[in-house]
Amino acid sequence: QVQLVESGGGLVQAGGSLRLACAASGRTFSPYAMGWFRQAPGKEREFVAAITWSGFNAGYADSVKGRFTISRDNAKNPVYLQMNSLKPEDTAVYYCAFRSGYYGGSYLGNVDYWGQGTQVTVSS
Repeated sequence: QVQLVESGGGLVQAGGSLRLACAASGRTFSPYAMGWFRQAPGKEREFVAAITWSGFNAGYADSVKGRFTISRDNAKNPVYLQMNSLKPEDTAVYYCAFRSGYYGGSYLGNVDYWGQGTQVTVSS
């Protein structure tokens, strides 16, 4: 089992920034990847970004490229999602995700574990 704990959501004005964090505990044996998805009201959950357990390889959805940065210092530290130039359409519940196995740097499929989610609201 893997437990994921998210933090850092909140309310921000358009153009502002927020940083989300996700800490993983339990059976976090490499290789694995961690990432973020989001779900807005009435919409399906969508991929945002992901990163390998080492932090060396990352991937992003087109909608956030150039504005969001996913990172981690090493396998023992949380995964961060730095969100800059936020737009009202970024408003959603953001979920941390964990998947065992190698990650090639694109979409993060077949997620094994999910966090509880943290609300991000961007006002116009």
